[in-house]
Amino acid sequence: MAALVGKGVRDMLKRADFMTVPRRQRHKKKWAATEPKFPASRLALQNFDMTYSVQFGDLWPSIRVSLLSEQKYGALVNNFAAWDRVSAELEQLSARDFVNEAIFHGEPEPENGQTAAPPPASWACSPNLRCFTFARGDVSRFPPARLGSLGVMDYYLMDAASLLPVLALGLQPGDTVLDLCAAPGGKTLALLQTGCCRNLAANDLSTSRAGRLQKVLHSYVPQDVRDRNRVRVTSWDGRKWGELEGDIYDRVLVDVPCTTDRHSLHEEENNIFQRSRKKERQMLPVLQVQLLAGSGWTALPGVGALGCAGQRSGRMGAPNRCYARASEGAQGNRVLLPLRLAQCVRTGEQS
Repeated sequence: MAALVGKGVRDMLKRADFMTVPRRQRHKKKWAATEPKFPASRLALQNFDMTYSVQFGDLWPSIRVSLLSEQKYGALVNNFAAWDRVSAELEQLSARDFVNEAIFHGEPEPENGQTAAPPPASWACSPNLRCFTFARGDVSRFPPARLGSLGVMDYYLMDAASLLPVLALGLQPGDTVLDLCAAPGGKTLALLQTGCCRNLAANDLSTSRAGRLQKVLHSYVPQDVRDRNRVRVTSWDGRKWGELEGDIYDRVLVDVPCTTDRHSLHEEENNIFQRSRKKERQMLPVLQVQLLAGSGWTALPGVGALGCAGQRSGRMGAPNRCYARASEGAQGNRVLLPLRLAQCVRTGEQS
């Protein structure tokens, strides 16, 4: 009986045609070689705990909670759509336009029946920007934007704090503007919404990211506006921009590459804290200086430099070093340094 069973098993093995595995390949997968001991997101948090606790002091615990919390978005109303209808619909969701609310609260109150002084000229184009957010503590989410009756999307979901550098540029009607690191397109779209840009150049070195920027513009900006050469998208090396076009812009916005703190805490893919990207992370301050110097920013009256990180060594250090180099030849120019992460958190939005 045992012989019959053994023969049956041998026949089954022959029919299955199992391939033998060489002895040298018969080993367990090495855990250390396949999975990192510390995920990149955990490494990023350890780095932030060490540096930001010193930099921000008592503010760091609340900033830390904000970075680790679910991201909140603002809805930037598209002025090329039926903006009045869209604004009314967003108000029905209990969202508020934080831009115009800030302008209203910032205006001086009239005294003795006198008319209040008009807001500063730097806010001249700001009323055209309408960005709705939910109140602090309200975790409601905006519904996905839809195509409006005018053939463009009604609003664009973005980090509301990203509007702050656009506001800080102090755009004036007829300005020519350069957005040097423009993709994916939120700040470029916000610049167009002001109605102040006579011409706007949007650049990003990555062709794939520039493609995303093109899609945003096609979805939100009418074709006739794009055809009038008001918007130009390029994929040039921003470090050499001054050599390519020189100082022909009234305003320059430089969103320098940085450690993108929020992304680094939530995403493992393409995380700059991966051990394989350590050298790239260390070279970020150098790249930031090169981009700022290459943009020709020292000759301009209005320049905004920003990043999505809070570290002084990278986000703040590069513009400071650049300013020190150019201080003798740039007397009187107004230079807007990056916005502090703490300021973004105080607005109730995520940076």
